[in-house]
Amino acid sequence: MRRYFEDFTPGDEIELGQHTIAKESIIAFAREFDPQTFHLDEDAAKDTIFGGLVASGWHTGSLTMRLFYEGVIKHVVSLGSPGIDELRWIKPVRPGDTLMGRMTVTECVPSRSKPDRGIVRSLLELRNQHGEVVVTIKGMSLLGRRPQP
Repeated sequence: MRRYFEDFTPGDEIELGQHTIAKESIIAFAREFDPQTFHLDEDAAKDTIFGGLVASGWHTGSLTMRLFYEGVIKHVVSLGSPGIDELRWIKPVRPGDTLMGRMTVTECVPSRSKPDRGIVRSLLELRNQHGEVVVTIKGMSLLGRRPQP
């Protein structure tokens, strides 16, 4: 079933699923996009402020997007996004962490100029297996409105 703008209400919470992050994926992402020592080299990372290998914040942001896609976007009439307002990396993500996503709807605003769409603002949170928030993203989704008969 497709969901539309009208199907969202401020306060709605949607569980987005989970993902366990592997050491190999942390290193592969770092090798290509963020080759800082604490993301790339397990031994050298022991001598950093993290005391061991940690995922790039950009990697955890990408994982958040994947969970958001699986839990929401692939089920809605998505018209893209005008952007995000805030991205925070709260705690380091380590190999073997299981990350769970949640979306909380914060605001729903119909477009004034284009009646076929609206903006849903939300808070995306990624928590680790200990329930600790590791990433937050305040963003917005442009969603289609339900067609009128």
